[in-house]
Parts: sequence; C-alpha cells; structure tokens
Amino acid sequence: MGASIADPARFARAIAAIDTANAADPTTLTAGGKARPKELVHAEMMTAWVQRLRPDAPEPLLLAARAHHIRRWEVPRGSYPNDRRGYLRWRTGLHAFHAGRTAEILRAEGYGDDTIARVGQLIRKDNLGRDDDAQAMEDALCLVFLETQLIELAGRVDRARMVTVLQKTWKKMSPAGRDLALALTLPEAGRDLVREALDAAKS
Repeated sequence: MGASIADPARFARAIAAIDTANAADPTTLTAGGKARPKELVHAEMMTAWVQRLRPDAPEPLLLAARAHHIRRWEVPRGSYPNDRRGYLRWRTGLHAFHAGRTAEILRAEGYGDDTIARVGQLIRKDNLGRDDDAQAMEDALCLVFLETQLIELAGRVDRARMVTVLQKTWKKMSPAGRDLALALTLPEAGRDLVREALDAAKS
C-alpha cells in the first residue's frame, strides 16, 4: 500500500470520502467497458500509477494522488477568461480548490496539520523538480493523460499542435515515467503521434 500508513482505518475512510466526492462527477469515462464518473476513474488511475512509480509511496503522496482533481467539474474552464492569462488563473485556482477540499476531508478524518499541508503541497506540485513525490504526481498525471485524453484531444486540435503538446508532456516526465509511457498500449493513432513527437524532438 505504501511505505507506512499510520492508521489504516483512518486512511481507508479518507480514501472512501474522496471517492464519494468524485463519484458525483456528471461526466463519465468508459473504463473496463463500463461508464463511470470521470474523476473517480482518474483518481483510481492516478493511485495505480503512483504505486507503480513509487512502491514505497508515503501516505501523503497516496492521499494526494487520490484527491488531485477532487470535484474538478465545479471549477469549469469557462469560469475564467478565454485567454492565456485566464488559463493560468484557472489552473492556480484549481490547485487551491483541490487542496482546500482535500484538507476539509482529511481534517474531518483526524489528520494533523503537517500531513494536510504536505498533501496540499503535492496537489499543487510545489517544488516540482526538487521533490521526488511531486515528480511522481507529475508522471502519473502525464500517464493518465496519455491513457484517457490523448485520442480525444487529437480529434479536436491539429496534428502540429498535438505534437507540441506531447513534446511538452514528455519534458515533464522523469526517465521512469517515460519508460512506463513507452510501454502503454495505445491505439495506433496514439502510438503514431507519440513516435512523431519524439522523432521531431530529436531532429
């Protein structure tokens, strides 16, 4: 499960509460042949990737992985201006929203301030590049994107833009994350895009 779970029963209650919050997502995602709430599926996938990347994942990292996009649909992109500045404000607002909602759940389950603060740091990906746990979060996020959003996004933007998106995604990932990405079973169109992006980066 992780390096050390101080109170397994408390941890299980917190995960269940996070899952309950995400189960209200009105958007669904088909996984395993069944349509389920999107953010609930994403949270489960994040947890699975973090555990593969970090078999010894500490408790705050596991909590952050599960709650990273908690109730994300409540802060839609359209609630901010449709420009680059608006996008950045939206992302910053989301980080604060997710960390705040998670803090409420963890506090209700009896977690202390230090753990709550650490989970918030990881959700916000503070100190990315200097924090191994934050990098594990980033890798897992990129892997979930490749698994669940790559083909959908490719259907909405032109190919050159997708190549750029994939190159930026690749730069965010650690060597371990990249190895897992290369081993993904993607549709042929997805594999072709990844190959094109990596080949273009080398040239």
